[in-house]
Parts: sequence; C-alpha cells; structure tokens
Amino acid sequence: MKNVSLYIITVLVWGSTWIAIKYQLGSVDPIVSVIYRFGLAAGLLILFCKIRGLSLKFSVKEHFFMAFLGVFLFSLNYWLVYLAEVYLTSGLVAVMFSSIVFFNIANGAIFLGAPLERKMIIGALVGILGIIFIFMPEIQSFHLADKGVVGLVLGFSSVLLASFGNIMSARNTKNNIPVIQANAIGMGYGTLVLVVIALFLGKEFSFSFSIPYIGSLVFLSVFGSIIAFGSYLTLVGSIGADKASYAIMVVPIVALIISSFAEGYVWNFYGIVGLVLVLGGNFLALRKKPGLPA
Repeated sequence: MKNVSLYIITVLVWGSTWIAIKYQLGSVDPIVSVIYRFGLAAGLLILFCKIRGLSLKFSVKEHFFMAFLGVFLFSLNYWLVYLAEVYLTSGLVAVMFSSIVFFNIANGAIFLGAPLERKMIIGALVGILGIIFIFMPEIQSFHLADKGVVGLVLGFSSVLLASFGNIMSARNTKNNIPVIQANAIGMGYGTLVLVVIALFLGKEFSFSFSIPYIGSLVFLSVFGSIIAFGSYLTLVGSIGADKASYAIMVVPIVALIISSFAEGYVWNFYGIVGLVLVLGGNFLALRKKPGLPA
C-alpha cells in the first residue's frame, strides 16, 4: 500500500508541474530558474534534516555518489529539457522522456544486475505507444530539420542522464544512504554545478517578483522537487528504477487532464486511445503474478 501511495503522489505532483513550469519561462533564463528551484529545495531539505536531527555526515565516497545523483538528476537533465523545448514542442519532449522506461530497464540490468522481465518490456512498449497516440498531432507536424535534430539530441541526452540518476539513487539506497539526505546533498551539488555553468556562459541572475513566478517557484521546489522526488526515489529503492519509471508515463496524462480545466485542452480520439494504452501498459508492467506478495 505504501508503494501505491508513493506512485500516486509522484504522478499527481509531477503531472501538475507542467502548468507551474509555464510561469517560470519568460524574463528569467531557464538555467537560472532551475538553479533557484533546486537551490531552494536543497536549502529546505537541509534545514529539515537539521530540525529532525538527521545526520548529514557521510564519507568522501558517499559524497561522490550523492554528487553524481545531483548532477545527473537534479541539474543537467532539467537544463537539457528546457533547451530541448526551445526546438521541440513540450508534447514531443514528453514522448521522448517516456523512453526512460527502456533506459532504466537496460541500465538496471547492466549496472545493478536487475532481471529483464518480458511483461515489463511489453508494458513499456504499450505505454509509450499510448504516449505517441496522445501527442500524435505534434508528432505529425514535426519535420526533421536541423533544429529538430538538435532538439532530439538534447532531449534524449536528458533522458539518458536522468536514467543514470535513477540507477545511482537505487545504488545509494542499496548502500544505506537515506533518500532525504541524499536528495538534500545531491540537489546542493547539482545546483552548484549549474551555477558554475551559468557564470561561465555569462547568464544574468535576474529574478521576477511577480506572484505567478514566486508561487510556481515555491510549488516546484517544495512539491515538484522535495515531495515528488522523495516519493519517486523511495519508490525506486523499493521496487527498482525500471518499475518506478512507469509513473513517468502517466505524468503527461495528469498534465493533460489539468490542462483540460486550466487551458481548455480538448480530448480527441487519439488522446482517448492513448490514455487507455498508457494505463494498460502500466497494468501489464506492474501487476503481480498470482501467489506473489504485492
């Protein structure tokens, strides 16, 4: 039941972050907004650890693995997602990011020795087919021009880095590094790396004091980063990066449902078929065989 709750929290929160991210785009450079988001999240998590008396003392080796987690899951991959959306529509990027299921299955087998289950691969294929159906209009309008190729490279690079971060989180959990402390320190390292990149690129550290920007920043930091990542990475440690990543396929569904009310998105035949396929793919991949514990 705990895993189900973590799965639901992850899907619902990340599904709602798509709307919040829209309010982060504009006057503030994307990399700077990502710095604010994870910098605030890291600070709040470290404060939480101090208040709760959670130890933040780790060995140099453990810091290395937490830094690896932060760089690949809390900084570079998010920056690449923003850059990819400069060249591609958000729908296409969502389709690409759903492929993290396959990356996690492959990387889990390579680096963690996780078994390859046929039902998981079939479930991933069905789910991604559903995502493709949902965003069929955007896919049909895509042309493989030079800028499109750049977007594809950036998008799939982001997915690959995020998958490495997923695998590293599973590795850290197996080695008894608590998720909360790992996220706090990892987000700190990830933020520092982005600050160095931003300074090197000469980015301006501007800030918008508008209510939408500040409100979305707080939401993305507290709910989208602290709560959602805490739930998701706990799920990764519990059921594995391959199974946990199926939640990411459901995230666009929640985003579109919210968009139906907030932005007037209209569901069509492709969208309904895609919804059924995504849910069916998750069922195939995550259902337990008779006689096995849930």
